[in-house]
Amino acid sequence: MKLGTFWEHTQAVRPTVHAITNVVTVNDCANIILAAWGAPTMAQDVREVEEITALSDALVLNLGALAAQEAMLRAGKRAGVLGHPIVFDPVAAGASFLRGEISRRLMHEVPITVVRGNASEIRALALGSETTRGVEANELDRVTEDNLKASLVMLHEFARRSGAVVALTGEIDLISDGTRAAVVRGGSPMMGRITGAGCMLTALIATLCGASKDDPFGATVAAVAAMNTAGELAFEKVCEMQEGTASFRDRLIDEVSRLTATQLDAHARVELH
Repeated sequence: MKLGTFWEHTQAVRPTVHAITNVVTVNDCANIILAAWGAPTMAQDVREVEEITALSDALVLNLGALAAQEAMLRAGKRAGVLGHPIVFDPVAAGASFLRGEISRRLMHEVPITVVRGNASEIRALALGSETTRGVEANELDRVTEDNLKASLVMLHEFARRSGAVVALTGEIDLISDGTRAAVVRGGSPMMGRITGAGCMLTALIATLCGASKDDPFGATVAAVAAMNTAGELAFEKVCEMQEGTASFRDRLIDEVSRLTATQLDAHARVELH
């Protein structure tokens, strides 16, 4: 799989991404979309979300914007009618009954294209467990080399059942569309020490899916690999300059904006299953 092709195509198309996300990460999500040559719009008012969605190429529904659940439903249904990719980020889906209920409603009423979450969030959706500690993955849900095969089986089944591409991201990233699967390695531990790395990745997935609507699996793999590559390059710069987490966040966005298709193909560590 030539991941760089997805990256080049996104730069050529420059898709508009309508992202309904939370106030903690909205600025970083807008900037990561811009860094990948997309155009962000962040409307949440129920009176305009359907109109804004109709003018966009892809939609992000981020459960961190819990108060905007009606806006997410309206935007999601409109995007579904128009055939736009819809990327769902079930932030802390297992942390409360409310989040679990809204997640299930979105999955039932909206034709989700991609679900992107950490191990606990994906497990909460796939198995109905409620063990998430806020937005962080429960230690018991971590994907390791020892439980990699079992995690892939769970992901594969959930993708088949939901009809969506499912991306479980963490120390090891797993992506499945129910038929194909990919294991993506790389990134930096510092990505877990800044706010919004997951939300930014969700926005990046939507950007690539907006440009490559015919292959959401490939676009998702490319986005995950691109984020990991940018994380590695940003971490190198931070270490070189003896900087900290705030600088890492800025450099992460910088590296996405500087990333080339050639770099992505050279750095990506992807195994197809």
